[in-house]
Amino acid sequence: MRRLGLIAMALALGGAAPFDPFSVARIDPRPGAQVPLDTVFTDQAGRRTSLRRIAAGKPMLIAPVLHNCPNLCGVTLAGLARGIAGQPFRPGRDMEVIALGIDPAETPRDAAADQARHRMNQAAFLTGTRPAIAQVTGALGFRFAFDPRIGQYAHVSAIAVLTPRGRLVRWLDGIEPDPADLARAIADAREQRTNRFAEAIAFLCYHYDPRTGRYSLAISRILQAVYILSILLLAFTILRLRRRRA
Repeated sequence: MRRLGLIAMALALGGAAPFDPFSVARIDPRPGAQVPLDTVFTDQAGRRTSLRRIAAGKPMLIAPVLHNCPNLCGVTLAGLARGIAGQPFRPGRDMEVIALGIDPAETPRDAAADQARHRMNQAAFLTGTRPAIAQVTGALGFRFAFDPRIGQYAHVSAIAVLTPRGRLVRWLDGIEPDPADLARAIADAREQRTNRFAEAIAFLCYHYDPRTGRYSLAISRILQAVYILSILLLAFTILRLRRRRA
């Protein structure tokens, strides 16, 4: 997969063959991929359901997350909520929002707690069996892996936009989608248009140190790098404007 940018670095965990989240946590380009809409999941209320039943003929925004995530999943869901609030399409009326749990060990109670924590009452928070999760994430090209040594999953933070018929329109990368990009993606989904795969910055959700209650060096450096990059871009823009005025 061609990567335009991956702001991250690996955290050495020791041992002869340390787990490398960057070799497995990625999104494969699959524009127009068909997602199996009838795969059975369980929602936050403990009811058996499917993507087809939830969508009910509307586009879908799917956020693959961990409901008990100590890292960026909560930030991703909060960012998604802000992105949705900043554009005209409304959940329930124009599209459906789905927080898809990727850990088969999580329960509907975990999903309900996650929904309450983010106050996303109009979103469906799903849990599923390992095969069910694999069917949907595999179709989407969403790759993730479990590190047994720290008991955490490595995965990219991103939102998949699907047509009402379950075809992938595009991925919105990062921890907060731009409202304009989100609105365009939803409009494309409503018109059954699929776009070419585009990747900007891949934010890796992985590794939290429960002993210190802080993010690992990898997560911290991702956020630091984004901050530094923003400052450099701002400085470059100011410099260009001054040169034009001179």
